Amino acid sequence: MATKNINKSNPTLEIELKSLSCYGGPIVGVDEAGRGPLAGPVVAAAVAYSEKDIKYGLQDVLANISDSKRLSSTKRELLYNKIVTKLRFGIGLADRHLIDSSNILNATLWAMQEAVNNLSLTPSYVLIDGNRAPKLPWKSQTIIRGDARCVSIASASIVAKVTRDKLMCELAKIFPQYGFERHKGYCTNAHLEALRRHGICDAHRRSFRPVQLILQEKNQI
Repeated sequence: MATKNINKSNPTLEIELKSLSCYGGPIVGVDEAGRGPLAGPVVAAAVAYSEKDIKYGLQDVLANISDSKRLSSTKRELLYNKIVTKLRFGIGLADRHLIDSSNILNATLWAMQEAVNNLSLTPSYVLIDGNRAPKLPWKSQTIIRGDARCVSIASASIVAKVTRDKLMCELAKIFPQYGFERHKGYCTNAHLEALRRHGICDAHRRSFRPVQLILQEKNQI
């Protein structure tokens, strides 16, 4: 059974294997994408690994998995396709209305909860990126920088990131003046300039300070 990737800087299966030995499987990794942008949803993903998944047929995934932020968009897309084809996964999405009404932290925890609930299986143990866990009826563990340490969380980070990027590209078709397909809603100079020129759209998070400033400038409050 492979316990570590060849590249020691990549996530490993060490925590998953310990969890499997204690709780059985499946072990579920959870991560999110999109906490920082000024527009669009926050997306969480949950990816399940059973002992069988680790032992058989996933070596092409396990050898290349990494934190989504360290991967090129091409490699991230390739790994995403392998993960969603070979593993069970769930998605949770908190739109900007929920973000604005409940704040970004609560919206993120809600999305994580939804991602696990949307799995087509019952987890034995859940590994969650960060230091705050959503309310779940299963045993769980938070892991700071989990996407850099755990294969299951890194897998979830890839699924969440690619899913969100696709959603932002769809929003770009509805609101082409903002360039969402390029910056994915993050606070870039190009995005801020588009906000100053066009004001905000329904995808923008009104509770975020840069958007509030634009609202004041445009008298859109």
